[in-house]
Amino acid sequence: MDTYELRARIGSGGMGGVYLSHTPAGRPVALKLVRAEFADDPGFRRRFEAEVRAARRVQGVFTAPVVDSRTDGAVPWLATAYVPGLPLNEGIRVAGPLPFPSLLLLIAGVAEALHSIHAAGVVHRDLKPGNVLLAADGPRVIDFGIARAADATPLTGSEVRIGTPAYMAPEQVMGGDAGPAADIFALGLLAHHAGTGGHPFGEGTGHGIMYRIVQEAPDLGALPAALRETIAACLAKDPGQRPTPERIVEACRRLSPDGTLRVTGDWLPAQLMVEIDRRQRLTPGEARTPGGPGDPGVPPA
Repeated sequence: MDTYELRARIGSGGMGGVYLSHTPAGRPVALKLVRAEFADDPGFRRRFEAEVRAARRVQGVFTAPVVDSRTDGAVPWLATAYVPGLPLNEGIRVAGPLPFPSLLLLIAGVAEALHSIHAAGVVHRDLKPGNVLLAADGPRVIDFGIARAADATPLTGSEVRIGTPAYMAPEQVMGGDAGPAADIFALGLLAHHAGTGGHPFGEGTGHGIMYRIVQEAPDLGALPAALRETIAACLAKDPGQRPTPERIVEACRRLSPDGTLRVTGDWLPAQLMVEIDRRQRLTPGEARTPGGPGDPGVPPA
């Protein structure tokens, strides 16, 4: 990591911490450092290298592309384009469910991102509100394609899959193969949360939600009626019955008042645009720096 100075901790997840850094020419990047527990496992390193290599092929305007990586150092890491946005789950807490026009643009943008990701031979496997950023110029999908690298490490065990229980497809819950259709199921869950603030399979423990995902029908009554058919199709138990990203984008286009989808400077409610603008203006010194209160520390390079 000699090229990158860690300026501020901007996030964390099951696989490691995320830090703000800059390229040598000054462009901001989000640098993800892998936890030592994973880095010590040779099998993880092999999978991580393969997944990062595949993720670097993804190019899409609604994604945060991988721009650099190192998988053979003491601490494996990858760098993605930095998006000064607001995680979707935080946006819902700040301003409540998205209005219908914003919701259509969010769903279509994430679907288009999935098209780009799947076209590169990558499956996200951990699509959730925390992995979708609301930016001034549209949503961005982040952290795609690397969850698989953590499968079956000594840390997780052979019967455990990395992911977020409330956003897993039935086939993931059952331990089966998670293909592109699993991301479509997650998009349906994510869209419901964005439009209602809730979950179509109810609240509660992870195990309870996973049981209902496999065994029960979703409750879509709180969604705008016009979207229920599309979201119900995304949440089909059978992966083969779920729509493609292209079909989802087309459904959103048909539901748009003028038959077009356009991300403009006011695509989100004013309260969210103000918060996004505020975050764009933050300097690294105004964020929590590595080693600060609550930071578990930066692993050695």
